[in-house]
Amino acid sequence: MPGSGHERDEEPLMQFVPAIVQKLREKAARFHAITDRIGEREIATDGRKLAALLMERGSLENSAELVNRLDVLIERRADLERILSDTSNDADLIEMAREDLKALEDDEFALDAHIKDALISEPADHRKKLIVEIRAGVGGDEATLFVADLYKIYRRFAEAKRWRIEDLEASHSEVGGLKEIVFAIEGEGAWRALRFESGGHRVQRVPATEAQGRIHTSAATVAVLAEADEVEVNFRPDDLRIETMRAGGAGGQHVNKTESAVRITHIPTGLVAICQDGRSQHKNKASAMRMLTARVLDQEEQKRHAERSAERKSQVGSGDRSQRIRTYNWPQNRVTDHRLNENVSLEQVLAGKLDPLLEKLDSVEREERIRAL
Repeated sequence: MPGSGHERDEEPLMQFVPAIVQKLREKAARFHAITDRIGEREIATDGRKLAALLMERGSLENSAELVNRLDVLIERRADLERILSDTSNDADLIEMAREDLKALEDDEFALDAHIKDALISEPADHRKKLIVEIRAGVGGDEATLFVADLYKIYRRFAEAKRWRIEDLEASHSEVGGLKEIVFAIEGEGAWRALRFESGGHRVQRVPATEAQGRIHTSAATVAVLAEADEVEVNFRPDDLRIETMRAGGAGGQHVNKTESAVRITHIPTGLVAICQDGRSQHKNKASAMRMLTARVLDQEEQKRHAERSAERKSQVGSGDRSQRIRTYNWPQNRVTDHRLNENVSLEQVLAGKLDPLLEKLDSVEREERIRAL
């Protein structure tokens, strides 16, 4: 029956690539297998395992629905082709079948695009929470001012989307810039929009302190990390070393006499997160844990990316933090994205209008994933 989902073995339509249809059916089969499993006592009583399966099931639900739509189209095409091949049918019926077949081809074309989108979609694409880390690079004070500019750009972009923004940690420079800023963003489509912002950002402009009017080049590094769900990263108590210190650094040279700053080390990886921006030790510990968890998840994602890079070399989002991805040229009012080899207005970017760049990057990645199917 059409719509049953996981038992049909009909040949796919000519315009659908058989291997692609097979992959879709495999995803749908996995969806139905998970649906059967989540009712089992062993799963239903294990909150962590159940949450992980429900997350995977949610990412596969669209594939199952697309298989149902595909099966309906297969039956429609078979019915129409039977009418066209039966010479005993009258001319009016045959003409109606030809017209219906043309309309069906439009439906098939649209479904083909939806199927490809479902196959290239990964669970991580639908994350709503992320952590952005921006750090000053070469350029001294000017680099810290550039970090502040980048922070304003992303904040304006997020505010326009009505996403939630939360500052986690900041280190200010003497000239009013930021040596480092770490903040969280939460909202529908946040990860998909900003995932390719990781990398080196370069600015070319005349610093306010430059008497000769010479153009200086400074840099900053942006890291966009997915904020892990509880089911994705599970720390054992022995894996963490939690230390408290006086705000201002490990040396304790600060007017604050209480040990409100927190440093958490993930012993297996050596990754560290320090938070001293808040006055509450409890709040700093919570923020540091969020930052550390995101960094551990990011390291795991980088490993997975490296493992598949030989078979899929992405034009964007290499994950290499040292890759220079964008130059902001103040004198020429221009921003150049080096992955797209395209320029956009600096004025628009400073206003947080990043959509033109981000949509093109997403499109490039989509095409690359389709080619890799």
